[in-house]
Amino acid sequence: METRQVDMQLCASILTNLNYSILGKQEQIERLMIAVIGGGHVLLEDVPGTGKTQLVKALARSIGGQFRRIQCNPDLLPTDITGVSIYHPKQEEFLFRPGPVMTNLLLADEINRATTKTQSALLEAMEEGHVTVDGDTYALPHPFMLLATQNPIEFEGTYLLPEAQLDRFMMKLSLGYPSEEDEQKMIMGSEVRLLPESQIAQIADVDDMIRIQQQVQAVHMDEAVAKYLVSIVRATREHPGIQLGASPRAALSFARAAKAAAYLDQRSFVTPDDVKKLASHVLSHRLSLHTEARMNGHKASELVDQIMEQVRVPVRLER
Repeated sequence: METRQVDMQLCASILTNLNYSILGKQEQIERLMIAVIGGGHVLLEDVPGTGKTQLVKALARSIGGQFRRIQCNPDLLPTDITGVSIYHPKQEEFLFRPGPVMTNLLLADEINRATTKTQSALLEAMEEGHVTVDGDTYALPHPFMLLATQNPIEFEGTYLLPEAQLDRFMMKLSLGYPSEEDEQKMIMGSEVRLLPESQIAQIADVDDMIRIQQQVQAVHMDEAVAKYLVSIVRATREHPGIQLGASPRAALSFARAAKAAAYLDQRSFVTPDDVKKLASHVLSHRLSLHTEARMNGHKASELVDQIMEQVRVPVRLER
């Protein structure tokens, strides 16, 4: 129990650390941390210049482990990510040269600028924790996490992420523009303590993160809360405006995220509020809307909000 309390405080220290790297985004940072300790991947979708890459770099320094970055573009090949086998004349055999995916935290900047073939090179890594090159399978370091960024407003020279890959992201987050007050503090500089990447301190290491992820999985989810979560997921498959609802993989990611939220709040059990606050971030990017719904200007997040209003919240929990 003592180790658990220490690790919970460790998570709180990482959150504090990340808040030194970007201003006024405490809620978004908490959701990112939920994905980290929940063992999920994150898609950061936002306009340029909002601090996406800066936040990911600060996270990498805070949690330790290996960090690699890929700047995606149409010329990027799958082997530029996974690695390639090269023939070695002296040894008369092919040797595997690892790609940047062989790391603990991989940042794929502007992932939608890579071709769909290159994007798909990450599917196996995201789901299975290994890559296959020339018929041989190579395990990735543990833990492995992909954080991908994409610009939602530029379409020239971009490629939509396939549904199968979107389903492998635990959450899609958006930092958004800072408030007027926060932006003014950024301009003034002297009134706010924002640390450059090089001054972000390492708070944890790989072993710490593995142990915390194991503790998150042990967080209790009451049967009533599990039923509530599943009812939300199943409702996405029955909504008249949704063509393709959330998958069973989405339900599993949703449960892991809810447990991580409870752990981050220093609780040993999941509440309906944990489920509520994450529903849109976990489910929206996985849904495909009917053409009529899109033509009427509906967004997936709006339909998830409708579903949340309709699904009955459990009122009595056994702990």
